Amino acid sequence: QVQLVESGGGLVQTGDSLRLSCAASGRSISGGAVGWFRQAPGKERSFLAAISRSGAYTGYGDSIKGRFTISRDNAKNTVSLQMNSLKPEDTAVYYCAATYIISMTWTPRSERAYDYWGQGTQVNVSS
Repeated sequence: QVQLVESGGGLVQTGDSLRLSCAASGRSISGGAVGWFRQAPGKERSFLAAISRSGAYTGYGDSIKGRFTISRDNAKNTVSLQMNSLKPEDTAVYYCAATYIISMTWTPRSERAYDYWGQGTQVNVSS
């Protein structure tokens, strides 16, 4: 089994930055593609970013493209999401997810592609 734990959330002001981390235990994260999603109150969970197993390929949702950057450090068994120029509409619970696959290039955007999920970390952006 794989356990994912997100950290780095908190309360910030408009324009600030945060760096979220997703730490894996039970299995090396190097064998999986990893994605970040978020869910705001009253809304469905939405895709933000994904990084391939190799780390060479990334994909981003339109709402955060250019502001957020996903990266991975397999030696530390973590995947990070750097969030810049935060806006009040970025307020949500942020989740990381992993899927263990053979492909070194796949960056899945669908929730259904992921087998393991963290519990989420809350991000609040004040205006």
